[in-house]
Amino acid sequence: MKTNFKLGDTEDELTLAAALRRHLGRPSWSDVRRLCATGKVRVDGRLELDAARRMRGGQELTVDMNAPRPRAARPGFRIVLEDAHLVVIEKPEGVSSVPYERKETGTALDLVREAWREAGKRATATPLYIVHRIDKDTSGLLCFAKTRLAERALHHVFQRHAAAREYVAVAHGAVTSRRIESRLVPDRGDGIRGSTTYSRGRSWAPPSGVPRGGVWGPSEGPHHNRLEGQHAVTHVTAERRLRGATLCRVRLETGRTHQIRVHLSEAGHPLVGETVYIRDFLRAGGEPLPSPRLMLHAETLGFPHPVTGAPIDLRAPPPPEFAAVLEELSP
Repeated sequence: MKTNFKLGDTEDELTLAAALRRHLGRPSWSDVRRLCATGKVRVDGRLELDAARRMRGGQELTVDMNAPRPRAARPGFRIVLEDAHLVVIEKPEGVSSVPYERKETGTALDLVREAWREAGKRATATPLYIVHRIDKDTSGLLCFAKTRLAERALHHVFQRHAAAREYVAVAHGAVTSRRIESRLVPDRGDGIRGSTTYSRGRSWAPPSGVPRGGVWGPSEGPHHNRLEGQHAVTHVTAERRLRGATLCRVRLETGRTHQIRVHLSEAGHPLVGETVYIRDFLRAGGEPLPSPRLMLHAETLGFPHPVTGAPIDLRAPPPPEFAAVLEELSP
């Protein structure tokens, strides 16, 4: 059985529960809350589970007693902003932004489409275009374009590093505020990303702590641009000392793969929870602090709207598991 009704202007600011009671013959408060919690209620076609959500006059409510119970949402995932041209989500830690292997599932793209299906939308009818990425082990704000027009504009924004991107990070040791600049190569010689000091017309030297014979020399490697690396600039602000670590705010001037992780590691301060860029720290006798996740979260994202040009400034505080580690490390 399905019931539809539209809210009048006098019903502006009613809670969803109150609106349902008014139009459904005044069932009990617990009954209307149960309707919402079990996925029986849609507002303007979108699934609404929160009975306390404030309504606006003119909105259309649908109660479908045969609607299936919604599947549990992925913890840490939510759609932060969506319109006809873009969608910005909060990506959980441990989820790839896009598939890196042919049959990889459970990516951020999949989570968006799943949320659309739950909202009654045709999940495969709307394209999603990749305009930037964050690491699988990093949580936080991630943007996709929904139209070619938005894709072109957003690609230009991120390619020019014109988006405001700030991260919250917890790094080992006593970090001092600094600007870190280097050229990043995909393999510093031991199979992981790192910095190089080689560039055209200049002498070459390996990154600190890596044997010269283990890194490409100027006459080696298939392409000079791989040898010279990509220019990368990271701004680190130390905010608060913790037990054996420092809470930092990190602003990206460029956006290279694993840039924050590499730069802080090479500075002697690998991120807490780091599993890749921690070799040099361990070789130097460092003791890694325990953490169930990488302590890096993309907290803010700002850019002009790709079509209207209106400023978009979004913030997503670190998730509970991040906050739990932070509390554990607090003095």
